[in-house]
Amino acid sequence: MKTTKLKQIAQWCGGTLHETDGEVEVRGVSTDSREVKPGQMFIPLVGARVDGHTFISRAVENGAVAVLNANKEKKPKNVPYIEVEDTLLAFGAIAAGYRQTMKAKVLAITGSVGKTTTKEMLAAILNRQFRTIWTEGNHNNNLGLPMSVMDIEEDTELAVLELGMSAFGEMSYLTKIARPDMAIFTNIGTMHIEHLGSREGILKAKMEILEGMDKEKGVLVLNGDEPLLWNQRKELALETHYFGIDNSLCEVTGSNIRSDNSGVRFDVTAFGKTFEVFVPANGQHTVYNALAAITAAMLQGATVENIQAGLATFENAGMRQKIYEKNGYTIIEDCYNAGPESMEAAINVLADRVVEGKGRKIAVLGDMLELGSCAMAEHHRIGRIAQIRKIDRIFAYGVNASRVASGAVTGGMKNKFANFYDDQDQLIHDLRFQARPGDVLLFKGSRGMKMERVLQLFWKEEDI
Repeated sequence: MKTTKLKQIAQWCGGTLHETDGEVEVRGVSTDSREVKPGQMFIPLVGARVDGHTFISRAVENGAVAVLNANKEKKPKNVPYIEVEDTLLAFGAIAAGYRQTMKAKVLAITGSVGKTTTKEMLAAILNRQFRTIWTEGNHNNNLGLPMSVMDIEEDTELAVLELGMSAFGEMSYLTKIARPDMAIFTNIGTMHIEHLGSREGILKAKMEILEGMDKEKGVLVLNGDEPLLWNQRKELALETHYFGIDNSLCEVTGSNIRSDNSGVRFDVTAFGKTFEVFVPANGQHTVYNALAAITAAMLQGATVENIQAGLATFENAGMRQKIYEKNGYTIIEDCYNAGPESMEAAINVLADRVVEGKGRKIAVLGDMLELGSCAMAEHHRIGRIAQIRKIDRIFAYGVNASRVASGAVTGGMKNKFANFYDDQDQLIHDLRFQARPGDVLLFKGSRGMKMERVLQLFWKEEDI
């Protein structure tokens, strides 16, 4: 964050200054009193169990030069503060005001799945050629996005930001903070369909991103293999570019896809150029994510050499499709979240692994949440896909685990290999007993299923 006077911050959020003439200079913001650095402003957030206002004194001790305050009953002491009605909304307004002072171009990534991976790929490319900042992890909501915006510096050329949503109106709020110069849509899937009603509803909610874009200068990058997005091409007033694998009318296409255990190679045809890229990750979804990143990067002027080098050194974030060897096992750790599209993609990655000797392919799957009336059918379908792709064993956990197992059995898997549980500890116990070195194990499920716990306890020898 560039140094900004407190009176400017108060103006952005519509707050009232106290204990200061507003000339105090702020050199950053923090929502965690333990991590406040000298010169920063502390933003106390009010949660279900913790009220950040309780920690204002600690923040001041750590060097906070100002704070936001929404506690009408207890005023901060010995520190300049801005009085507001809601600190989280005020933070969003501050970020929106700050964004308007920055010259950096903002590239915003949205979509049902693949946002974080595409963001990491795009950043890996652009950072080789431009002064680039990007969203940490998946900080893509009404708290994380403002934090990312405040990371933009005066010399930043490009900011790659991730925008997520689960309900109508959320994207509208975020895009008016980020003010994207470019919006990149990875796909339209079924994540959050419980709240949005249909895939058409999801598209409508995602398209709210246009509300924060310049109608004359804004640029869209869309997945041309997704009919819902392709059918928008005549409706959109903004400059629009499509990428895809199957749709030959796209400006950027991927072909000649070859995979092995080290990753995926494919040929790219883009804006009159043809070249090969390698990405150290597996699956067709990896190709789509890379094509989205390539399209956006080339529109910013990235060279083919930097695209190739950036993708070749790309590393995924968090618990997203980390593939590694441990104690004789190959682990595919993909525990961060799951929806039907990403679950199918993960199963395909497992199925495509080359296994030596008598090693088996085992899918350890948690429920996919927020699917509403689609839940039973989608879990059954995932089981069928696992059997069709010749997965050797399933260990499914959750309310819909039996649906996954029945889908696999319907497809021909033996009952004894299609295991389902409502007790996570029992699953872990049985998995320890049945898995053996040489096996490839996929761990995946929605965030609420905490499948990383299954993986962590799988390694421990003590009783659960």
